[in-house]
Amino acid sequence: MRARKRARKRESQASPKQRARGLTRRKPGEMNTLETAWSEHLAAELAAGNICAYWYEPISLRLAKLCNYKPDFMVIDAEGFVEIHETKGFMQEAANVRIKVAAEKFPQFVFKLIKARRKKDGGGYTVETIGPKL
Repeated sequence: MRARKRARKRESQASPKQRARGLTRRKPGEMNTLETAWSEHLAAELAAGNICAYWYEPISLRLAKLCNYKPDFMVIDAEGFVEIHETKGFMQEAANVRIKVAAEKFPQFVFKLIKARRKKDGGGYTVETIGPKL
């Protein structure tokens, strides 16, 4: 019994280096702080009537064999277009490639990359459209 508790404790603890790089694992369906902040922003947009609906991690897109992409948010804007929102505090190369491949493979969606701006730069978000612009 003790061995199982110790093993579980070891698995759940991330090293300081992993925490600093943001490489800790989270439970599926659990939002990080940036996703929570963006969700609050989307809720305000929904109340204002700028969007019709939004969902958190609703779909998984197959990019290639054994390669899936699960976007953070799916949003239906006021005009009825489906947007895929990906929030990133720090962009790694693999994530950059996946969102670009997804934008090419699924042109029916508008892909948007949301990056948080630093507080000393005024805070807020930078929204970048990925793929073909409509």
